[in-house]
Amino acid sequence: MPAAHHLVTAVRSASRTMVRELGFMLPTLAATDYPPSAVHSLLELQAHGSLTAAQLVGLLGLEKSSVSRMLAKLEAAGEIESGTASDARAKPLRLTAKGHKTVAAIQAYGQQQVQAALHHLSPAQQQAVAQGLSTYAGALQASREGKNHPSPPTIEIHAGYRPGLIGRVAEMHACFYARHAGFGQFFESQVASGLAEFAGRLSQDGNQIWCATLHGRIVGAIAIDGQDLGGQQAHLRWFILDDGCRGLGVGQQLLHTALAFCDAQSFASTQLWTFAGLDAARHLYEAQGFVLVHQATGSQWGSAVTEQQFNRPLPTQGN
Repeated sequence: MPAAHHLVTAVRSASRTMVRELGFMLPTLAATDYPPSAVHSLLELQAHGSLTAAQLVGLLGLEKSSVSRMLAKLEAAGEIESGTASDARAKPLRLTAKGHKTVAAIQAYGQQQVQAALHHLSPAQQQAVAQGLSTYAGALQASREGKNHPSPPTIEIHAGYRPGLIGRVAEMHACFYARHAGFGQFFESQVASGLAEFAGRLSQDGNQIWCATLHGRIVGAIAIDGQDLGGQQAHLRWFILDDGCRGLGVGQQLLHTALAFCDAQSFASTQLWTFAGLDAARHLYEAQGFVLVHQATGSQWGSAVTEQQFNRPLPTQGN
């Protein structure tokens, strides 16, 4: 789906500012005597241990002739050395002792530069920057390489309470349902108060919550309440994802984790309530054996929506 014009404009403006502030407009980079291409070559050699010129061409996205000239200058300066091979393009390149010292200084300079910038941001903003930059960098690389999708970011799933969980889950619910259902303050308050009450019961049997994190930031959640429905019925609650993580399989991973817990607890069935029109979520539910058992129009959350109840019986053994 094409991005909105104002978003494209904002990203381009921010990118230009970053290029200037990071020093890429200067002839040398990171307080060295080398241009950006040479600095990045040194960093890649440190990260990989050894690379050929051809491999550096692919990593840096530069022309072969440009890379060859730049590597020759680095070798003449004593920063790198090459091994032996019948084909010059296949010679392994490595950092020298001098090169390792140069890279250490580059890393220290970069660390200080980023630390100074992040100092002006709150912890939540710092996490948002790390998540956004990582995702955008992957998308840029995928676009250059002609891939349909960038490599998915590393998502971690954690069970139990984490600091900031209640507020973050309430925030994700409020933002998503404000757009899709017109819900407002009352809905957000209900989510926060309900989740706070549930958090106080997490130590009791049959109750659990999981959150997905990216760079330490909570980007998704799901909970199983084994007490509020009674009759050995599990209640699947607070299933939500950050907009930036939709389509990456995070929701499926969270749902699998929660339902595996339900089956291990031998709940007779798992119930969930949602709203009509959330087709992606419904597809996930039905793929896991949930069936729509009831729907009706209601306005208990502040706007009229079609409320839906889904049920998933405990799978029979062997299925």
